[in-house]
Amino acid sequence: MSKRVFITHQLPGDRVHDLSRYCELIVWMGPGLLSSQNLRDELAGCVGLVCLLTDRIDRDLIAAMPDLSFVSSMSVGVDHVDVAALTARGIPLGHTPGVLVETTADTAFALMLAAARRVVEADQFVRKGNWTRENAWSPEFFTGKDVSGATLGIVGLGEIGQAVARRAAGFGMEVLAWNRSLREVTGVENVSLDELLLRSDFVSLHLALTAETRGLLDADRIALMKPGAVLVNTARGGIVDEQALAAALASGQLSAAGIDVFEHEPVAADNPLLSLPNVVVAPHIGSATVMTRAKMADLAVENAIAALKEQAMPYCVNPEVYC
Repeated sequence: MSKRVFITHQLPGDRVHDLSRYCELIVWMGPGLLSSQNLRDELAGCVGLVCLLTDRIDRDLIAAMPDLSFVSSMSVGVDHVDVAALTARGIPLGHTPGVLVETTADTAFALMLAAARRVVEADQFVRKGNWTRENAWSPEFFTGKDVSGATLGIVGLGEIGQAVARRAAGFGMEVLAWNRSLREVTGVENVSLDELLLRSDFVSLHLALTAETRGLLDADRIALMKPGAVLVNTARGGIVDEQALAAALASGQLSAAGIDVFEHEPVAADNPLLSLPNVVVAPHIGSATVMTRAKMADLAVENAIAALKEQAMPYCVNPEVYC
């Protein structure tokens, strides 16, 4: 009997067809996202799982799958997976680093510009028929914040944070950074997190979500931010206290935010951030270009093929399982 592998969504890219040469593929065809029960039912008897960041791979699921020998996630972050539980079973976890760096940095800058220059507010103003002769223009008509020449604080100076810094240089921005381990990058001044928040006109988050970074930007740290600053988050929603952020935006302490990620996704309709006109939101699309998503899928398949051939995954989160 051939080995069975479950894929939780149809994947783009060219290499997914290669995977069928090594196993029997089972692909979830929808509609919508998998429920936890659907995932449990479909994964039963499978040796491998190719999943997305929307799939919760927790300790109970892992324990219920005695045949499972590998997991390959089409994502860079793996906070949706209980890595410790997989490692305890000797199960490798693959991810897809590197290929989405520039695309996600583009998204961060797009959100920064849109929030600073009130693009979404202006778009809605025109679409709703409010741009009339009576209010066609005034000296303060939809005035926003300058990005060029401003100070940008980058929280997390990994590959994506460094890519954002390169873009900031093109805008003549002063760039500050805080990273959990010191990294020297040309044109970037390393400072403490508190100093970064105090000095920055724009703050952009580029950290993985871990036990140490969850709630890092809490009410106290948001209160430290420069009056009128703009927050951009293309990392993970759990890094920020969303209630405190909403309060700071509603009060005018912060002028705007660009948010691609939320603590709970899909985001609830009553999330207070959604009711604020000075918040630009997106549904976790930081890596969403045709080329980048295809590259991510190809890496996920490459990891799965290596596991099926009983080789080490080339992009493995927990390589200690091979020791």
